[in-house]
Amino acid sequence: MRNLNPIKKIYLTLAVFAASIAMAYSQDLHFSQFFEAPLLRNPALAGIFTGDYRIQGVYRDQWNSFTNAYRTGSFNGEYKLPVGKTDDFLTLGLQVLYDKAGSAGLTSTEVLPAINYNKSLSGRHSSYLSLGFMGGYVEKRIDISKITTNSQFDGAAFNPSLASGETFPTPDIHYWDGSVGMSYNSSFGQNDQNSMFVGVAYHHLNRPMNSFYQNSAVELQPKWVFSGGAKFNLDERSEFTIQADYSSQGMARETIGGVMYGYKLGEFTDEPQYVLGIGAYMRLGDAFIPVIKLDMMPLSMAISYDVNISTLNTVSQGQGGFELSISYIGFLDRENSAKNRVLCPRF
Repeated sequence: MRNLNPIKKIYLTLAVFAASIAMAYSQDLHFSQFFEAPLLRNPALAGIFTGDYRIQGVYRDQWNSFTNAYRTGSFNGEYKLPVGKTDDFLTLGLQVLYDKAGSAGLTSTEVLPAINYNKSLSGRHSSYLSLGFMGGYVEKRIDISKITTNSQFDGAAFNPSLASGETFPTPDIHYWDGSVGMSYNSSFGQNDQNSMFVGVAYHHLNRPMNSFYQNSAVELQPKWVFSGGAKFNLDERSEFTIQADYSSQGMARETIGGVMYGYKLGEFTDEPQYVLGIGAYMRLGDAFIPVIKLDMMPLSMAISYDVNISTLNTVSQGQGGFELSISYIGFLDRENSAKNRVLCPRF
């Protein structure tokens, strides 16, 4: 902010405040590393990995060139339960989201349990059709003391002692939210070395009220998300992954996708000790996203950075969002472990 003149500071503050309002009333939270937050994409993607359980976390720090940056955190856990003596399995999951954004300190907290039934479609347990549901409790809160309006401009300068002219019935809102989804995933090729998935999800199916003014006509718009991806082994040491999401919510549309090249390190390529990945993703009309990922079985880490290419590029000085993700996949020491029963793709 030290290099900005007063006019730019005003525009910057307006942009941050407008972004806060947009987040409150229109689009959902999102991550550039969308592939590391599967339940946010589609609850029917729960359990689509080779393992008995998975724990993932993503942290996003966006628009640090602004006075009040966006900071978003996601945590999800999944646990797979076999169904009888079949190759079917049930996945129990939990998605937790926290976000704080803008000059008004808009804070969102979401706690969303999930359940997904994965139906085996092949005798080799390599193809599954899944139906999932996720729903839970959401709280949004603002700090009224930090809200500023044009009523506090006295004609010469901003005067915080003047009344804002705004009255909020409550500084927080609470509601229940729900999502449903379906996905199909399969391994294919020689020794099932390649994998793919497609899915569709419908979020906010109950259209909860989303207004600090307690206006029942202001609803959280339902959102459709269409997802797909595939991973190919190019040779003994190289693999190539492509995946994308398209979402539609109210008047908002978002398309994000890209590719990742992975190189297996270590002596054994069937179960490599390390896989180094380098990728590039694009959120159309908004940001170019380079990604570096390191798999250190059973742990993986990835970092990415949004390079802003939208019309906000001038005020954001090209700075977008930094993200860090960590994932851990584990097996249980049991006879019916997924290691022996379920072959699923890992993206």
